[in-house]
Amino acid sequence: MAKSSKTAPTSSLVDHDLILELTKLLDETGLTEIEIEQDGKRVRVARGTVAAAAPAPTPARPAAPQPVAESVAAPMDPAKHPGVVASPMVGTAYGSAEPGAKPFIEIGTQVKAGETLLIIEAMKTMNQIPAPRAGTVKQILFEDGKPVEFGEPLVIIE
Repeated sequence: MAKSSKTAPTSSLVDHDLILELTKLLDETGLTEIEIEQDGKRVRVARGTVAAAAPAPTPARPAAPQPVAESVAAPMDPAKHPGVVASPMVGTAYGSAEPGAKPFIEIGTQVKAGETLLIIEAMKTMNQIPAPRAGTVKQILFEDGKPVEFGEPLVIIE
C-alpha cells in the first residue's frame, strides 16, 4: 500500500510530455490557448499575455458584421420564398427519369401545375414531385443524385 501512495503523488506531477504535445498542437493549429482535463487533472497551455488581451476586442469585431450578414442572408433564404417547392420526404433527388436523360426542368422552364419537377427516391421507390402551381422555374436548389431532407427547399417557381 505504501507503494500505491507513492505512485499517486507521482501521477499528480505535471506531465511534461503532455505539455509538449499540447504546445505542438498550438503550433500546428495556430491556436493561442488550449485546456484539457483528464482524470480530474486540468492542464492549460497558452501563448504569452498578449494573446489573453486579444480575445476581448475580437468578439466586438464579429458582432458588427453578424447583423449585416443576417440581414443579407434573410432575403436570400429560399425556404421563406413564396414560390418554394419543399421536399415532401427524405430521399435522393434526381433531375431526370434516368442517368443521361434530359432533365425535367431547367432554370427558365415554364411549368404547369402537376407537371413533374424531379424524382425523389425513398425506400427504393421513385416518387415524382409535381409542381404545386404553374409558373417559371427561377432556381433549382437540389443537386442531382444527392440526398435531400424533409422540408428542404428544392425549386423556386414564380
